[in-house]
Amino acid sequence: MAEQRRPLISSIFTADPSAHVFDGKLYIYPSHDLPHNGEDNDDGDEYLMEDYHVLSIDTPDSPCVDNGEALNMREVKWVSKQMWAPDLACSHGKYHLIFPARDKDGIFRIGAAHSDSPAGPFTPDDDYIEGTCTIDPCVFVDGDGRVYLYYGGIWGGQLEKWQTGKFDPDGKGPAPDAPALTPFFAELNPDCNALASSPIHIRIIDENGEDLKAGDEARRYFEAPWVHKYNGVYYLSYSTGTSHYIVYATSDSPVGPFTYRGRIMEPVIGWTTHHSIVEWNGKWYIFYHDCELSNGINHRRCVKYTELKYNPDGTIVTINPYE
Repeated sequence: MAEQRRPLISSIFTADPSAHVFDGKLYIYPSHDLPHNGEDNDDGDEYLMEDYHVLSIDTPDSPCVDNGEALNMREVKWVSKQMWAPDLACSHGKYHLIFPARDKDGIFRIGAAHSDSPAGPFTPDDDYIEGTCTIDPCVFVDGDGRVYLYYGGIWGGQLEKWQTGKFDPDGKGPAPDAPALTPFFAELNPDCNALASSPIHIRIIDENGEDLKAGDEARRYFEAPWVHKYNGVYYLSYSTGTSHYIVYATSDSPVGPFTYRGRIMEPVIGWTTHHSIVEWNGKWYIFYHDCELSNGINHRRCVKYTELKYNPDGTIVTINPYE
C-alpha cells in the first residue's frame, strides 16, 4: 500500500474513519460531513451528519471506492439527528454497524444496524442498545470471538454528563487535579444488539500507576477510542481533544488498566482528529482525518492514511502528518 497522505476521496467530506480488513479487502467506515453554515459550539452543532457511506480499497494499488449510502437516519426510528463516528464488527457471519446518534430527547445513544455484506446496506434495530450513551464507539473482536465495546467523548459527546450513572444536563467535568474521565467499556453479545455486561470506566494510568488527571490535557482521554492488538498486547489509542494529539496506552487485558505510552500523531489541520489502526498485507496503517480539503473548515473534513511503525520494544513511532 503506497504512502498516502492526501484525501482518499474528494467527492464528499468524510471523517472519523474506522478501517477493517475482510477477505483481504480494506473497508473504511467514516462519518459524512454535510456542508452548512450553522453554529460552531462545544455541543458539536456544526457537525451535520445524516448518513453513512462505506469506502473500500480492493488491493494496495487500487483506488478508493465510495460504495454509496449504506444507512440514512430516515431509516432509524430512534434517531433525531447527528449520526456521528461509527465502527463495524464482524460476528457470527454478519456485519454490524455500530453508531452513535442523538435520540428523540437529544441524548446521545449507540445503536446497531446489520448486513450480510461489509459494504451494506445496513438494516437498523428499532431502538438503541439499552444501557449505552455518549459517542465514538469502537468495537474490538478479540481472537476468541468475544466482542468488546469502548465508547465516550466529553463536551459534545456528553460523557461528563453521565458521572452519576444518569444523564445530568448540567454535569461538569472533574477538577484539573482529579482523575480524568475515561471511556466506557462493556462486552456486546455475539449479535451486537445488546450489552452482555454492565458498562464500566476503564482506567488510564501513568508510569507510576496513578490515574491521568483531568488537567493533563496532553495525555488525558477526550474522545475517539480505538483498540487494536499487536504482539499479544492491547493498544488503546485516543484523541486528547484540546491539545490535538493522538496518543496511546497499553495493557495485557482488554479491560485494562491501560498505561500511557506516548504520542502516535502530532496535530493536524483542523480542530482535532479521529483515527483507526489496522494491519493489511503485513503492514500497519493509521487512518485519520484533517481539514486540508476545505482549507481548515472544521466540519468539512477528509479521510487520509499513512503507515504506522513500531519500535522493537512495541512503542509506536510518532507521526508528523505533514512531513
